[in-house]
Amino acid sequence: MAGPGAGELAMEDERSFSDICGGRLALHRRYYSPYCLEFCLSCPRISLRSLTAVTCTVWLAAYGLFTLCENSMILSAAIFITLLGLLGYLHFVKIDHETLLIIDSLGIQMTSSYASGKESTTFIEMGKVKDVIINEAIYMQKVIYYLCILLKDPVEPHGISQVVPIFQSAKPRLDCLIEVYRSCQEILAHQKATSASP
Repeated sequence: MAGPGAGELAMEDERSFSDICGGRLALHRRYYSPYCLEFCLSCPRISLRSLTAVTCTVWLAAYGLFTLCENSMILSAAIFITLLGLLGYLHFVKIDHETLLIIDSLGIQMTSSYASGKESTTFIEMGKVKDVIINEAIYMQKVIYYLCILLKDPVEPHGISQVVPIFQSAKPRLDCLIEVYRSCQEILAHQKATSASP
């Protein structure tokens, strides 16, 4: 599912927040209509310093082994492994930004954009959404909060079939989650009121 049409006028704002480790996050909010909002959470980019440090460490270790063994295959393998590891990290691990698009008449779309340009999108129909909540979990010996979507159980009307976390990679702090949560609740309340009215 694509976002709202290009012809629609969108109001935008941006605020800065922190992740659970103190890193800077930017929350972009786009208002397409009172009941169609998009949140884009931008994560910190790859640090060139840390990338250089890891690369140099691997290559120095390989050079040390090369001087001991005098086998040029070690240097070739180190270069190959470093490049392969970097490509894998950019394509499968490092997420540049995560987007949450919520439209009261359609549903919720979550998109993760990786550093390599790859995108992963999940769409949940509004009829399957029971609620959006802030939950807590234990992470690295501390309590963290995360936003998640509760999906209705098709068999048990009051039950929950699945919990879908939002912004898994960015891990924003509670103040950022509350901003998104309040807007989601406004849209969900309007959608429930509209569907309940004859």
